[in-house]
Amino acid sequence: MSSSSSELSNLPVREIPGDYGFPIISAIKDRYDYFYNQGEDDWFHSKAEKYKSTVIKINMAPGPFTSTDYKLVAFLDASSFVYMFDNSLVDKTDTLGGTFKPGKEYYGGYRPVAFIDTSDPNHAALKSYIISSFAKRHNLFIPLFRNMLSDHLFNNLEKQVTEQGKSDFNALLPNMTFGFIFRFLCDQTNPTDTVLGDQGPAHLRNWLLPQLMPSLSAKKLPNFIEDLVFHNFLIPFGFVKKDYNKLVDAFSKNAVSMLDDAEKLGIKREEAVHNMLFLVGINMFAGLNAFFPHLIRFVGEAGPSLHTRLANEIRTSIKEEGGAITLSAINKMSLVKSVVYETLRLRPPVPLQYGKAKKDFMVQSHDASYKINKGQFVVGYQPMASRDPKIFANPDEFVPDRFMGDGEKMLKHVLWSNGRETENPAPENKQCPGKDLVHLLGRLILVEFFMRYDTFTVEITPLFRAPNVAIKTLAKAS
Repeated sequence: MSSSSSELSNLPVREIPGDYGFPIISAIKDRYDYFYNQGEDDWFHSKAEKYKSTVIKINMAPGPFTSTDYKLVAFLDASSFVYMFDNSLVDKTDTLGGTFKPGKEYYGGYRPVAFIDTSDPNHAALKSYIISSFAKRHNLFIPLFRNMLSDHLFNNLEKQVTEQGKSDFNALLPNMTFGFIFRFLCDQTNPTDTVLGDQGPAHLRNWLLPQLMPSLSAKKLPNFIEDLVFHNFLIPFGFVKKDYNKLVDAFSKNAVSMLDDAEKLGIKREEAVHNMLFLVGINMFAGLNAFFPHLIRFVGEAGPSLHTRLANEIRTSIKEEGGAITLSAINKMSLVKSVVYETLRLRPPVPLQYGKAKKDFMVQSHDASYKINKGQFVVGYQPMASRDPKIFANPDEFVPDRFMGDGEKMLKHVLWSNGRETENPAPENKQCPGKDLVHLLGRLILVEFFMRYDTFTVEITPLFRAPNVAIKTLAKAS
């Protein structure tokens, strides 16, 4: 935990503040404030300010009628949030999506490893399989991703800026990220050469939408209509069954070595396929498409001064490696690493962590101790925990070199991956198995960008959680 025993004894014990209000009515009002009137960040901050606490009772969206279990306790600072990582205290069974969960039919009748608590023996088996599979394919990360960046992102981006005056960065991402993921897991097979054709990203989005929709806002419909459609009921699997079956067919036929690895570990091929698709969709495709726009937005808005520093560091490091973009060269780029860490600190791809108390325990904020009762549904809001003003100076600002030099000591407070940045994914924890890969890909996209261009400008359209980024100008590398 974040405090020593002696420090805990000096903290006052308080009742958890907050008010669930009137049944159903108050929860619906909170939902409207969360999605429409205030937005996610302001809603959590306003609750903490109202009750003068970072451990509070809340009605968690989407609430009625998607879920009947929406009265939660929220952990909103760095001290309390890390209790979400303690597997002896918090049960993660079926809590990944929050207060609602899609039926097993969305995953072929199985529960993917992300929905399984560490106390379940199947968790260690499946998590070990994923970690070992990534490790066996580590030599593919850099060359494969660079190839996809060139063919499916930068060439199209540059062409659109030249011909149309700007390029929609977000719109180009899905084909690039899906192509990389499919090739990576499917023995470098091109997804367009399979039953998916060029519709792989579309099938994946269609399957993901019902699973994510209750916790999102598209901001494209009148609030009342969107709320009725998005947040009041779950979409039956039948609406996306054809899309999912296409994905199952494609991965079953083409991820041969991955599925062979599963069988060698005693995991059925069928179960491995469905776990793989969850990894593809939620952990990789959705995660990367949420992370990259924030990264390019922050770097773009920082302007030419940062761009010059990044370009100099990147080009110097690569020159020292004989002109090759290698892992050794990338690891020398301390500013590049810091920029990626800072983006993940400010805007973690998965902002909410959920669980249920396995037993009674005391949780400590910076200021007080609170009793959590067995069975209590709890949630941690990562963007507040990782922007805790008692931990970070200028916590809401993008500070590119925050984690350089002595700043590296602060990496233990970067919590984006369902664990501390200084810790590693393992079969016995819930930390994202692709944690290191995400950070590497974030660095690689910056390396490729500044090998090609000196500077660029962006136009930002705010959306719910991830911004839409348009690239307006590109100055080619001098």
